[in-house]
Amino acid sequence: MDNETKNDVVIVHLDRERELRFGHKALKKINATGQSLTSDGDGDELNFEELERIFFYGLEKDARDNGEQLTLEMMEDILDEAPSYAYLMEKMQEAMKIAMNGFDEGNFQTPVAAPVNREQRRASGVGKKA
Repeated sequence: MDNETKNDVVIVHLDRERELRFGHKALKKINATGQSLTSDGDGDELNFEELERIFFYGLEKDARDNGEQLTLEMMEDILDEAPSYAYLMEKMQEAMKIAMNGFDEGNFQTPVAAPVNREQRRASGVGKKA
């Protein structure tokens, strides 16, 4: 694999070195479950089952590439090999950041509205003082 291809993965040290990658398929699966990836500010923290599922989706490609039949049931034992919960969170955030690289509001073009002529402004009330 060349360096350019390797830049979209994060190596996580668990039962072995694994590539954690959130490609389109993984992100789509995470989104389909309705799981939040971070706390939403209302005290709804990411729970352990969600963490297992998110890592499962992010490690599926690595497992396929290595001829491994990864199952969700295996994730508890695999994640137990991590040095700490903080390590898992850091690696997950790093992989998500790579997956979403360049995907922020600053990169979206704001649609330009067609100019409104005087007749349309009068009909819609645009520009009238209150």
